[in-house]
Amino acid sequence: MNQMQVVSAVSKTLGISSRMLRYYEQIGLVKGQRIEGYAYRVYDEFSLRRLRQIIILRKLRVPVKQIREIFDNSDAANVIDIFERNISELDEEITELSTVKLILNSFVRELREKANVRLDFLSDSSIFAIVDSISFPKNTLREEKNMDDLNKASEKLDKLTDKNVRIIYLPPMTVAACQSDKDEDNEGYCARKISKFLTDNGLFSLKPDMRSFGFNIFIEDKMAETGKASPCWEQWVSIPDDVPVPEPLFKRKFLGGLYAAHMIKMGGWDDWGKLVEWGKTCELYDFDWNPRCEPNQAYWGEKYEQVKAHMEPTLEEYLNYYNNTQNPEFNNANMQLDLLLPIKLKKIGE
Repeated sequence: MNQMQVVSAVSKTLGISSRMLRYYEQIGLVKGQRIEGYAYRVYDEFSLRRLRQIIILRKLRVPVKQIREIFDNSDAANVIDIFERNISELDEEITELSTVKLILNSFVRELREKANVRLDFLSDSSIFAIVDSISFPKNTLREEKNMDDLNKASEKLDKLTDKNVRIIYLPPMTVAACQSDKDEDNEGYCARKISKFLTDNGLFSLKPDMRSFGFNIFIEDKMAETGKASPCWEQWVSIPDDVPVPEPLFKRKFLGGLYAAHMIKMGGWDDWGKLVEWGKTCELYDFDWNPRCEPNQAYWGEKYEQVKAHMEPTLEEYLNYYNNTQNPEFNNANMQLDLLLPIKLKKIGE
């Protein structure tokens, strides 16, 4: 049998997060295996080669959709056509950038000849004529495309604006929680345990308004020799207050609160950074890192008794959870999620 590697080894070797690896699996670009009697997913030599190809193509700015086309095509002519389309787009971009560089160099020369730093020359009719005569393949200077250009510029700046962020209030709720520190498939483990709990207790009919959340949690592992906190994943599903929760699940009380919400499709984890940056510059709201659930200590499987948990108050909500979990045809790669950042109103005068 070919040499197999577990998720953590693949992540370390190829420099790819386990979460992104799971995403590539969900959209069908790569496939892991499960070996009988072994807890973790493994990848054979073919899968490792495929992952290296994906990483190379992504670094060459080939979109995931086109990567799937490439892998689905055995005809070299079709693959060549995909690459030539990307080359053509790069040529257009290079032309645009070269033109911009030439114009900026001319501005630098103009400014060096001036005694003062003034931009009056930008309104000079001859300068405008030069710029106006340039043909940009993707970015025209026509008035009717100004808004589209502004939107593209905003995307290039990689920032969220107020129109990309919703302010919502999450109400208090009782939740059944599941934790996993398996590192290989934390989210999958929790999802399976919660799904079984919901089915066994008939909660799909009892609570059609159920909601599900997930987030990172850091556990102070009493068994660890280093004494360092162990990262893991916790998932919740909202339940009626009086429903008993069996181990390995446990019950929490979520206290609710105000959140900044930004919707993504599964795999768009980079937007977490954008949402935090939005929070840093927001004029109306501050971050609120106070705990928002009880108890503060969490049950942690058979290995541990009570351990101290550092819980991130940031959440990810699985949107349309009730419908998606009951649809056998639903592909998790199409899942929509809300990234939820805890906030509070700024005090007057701040």
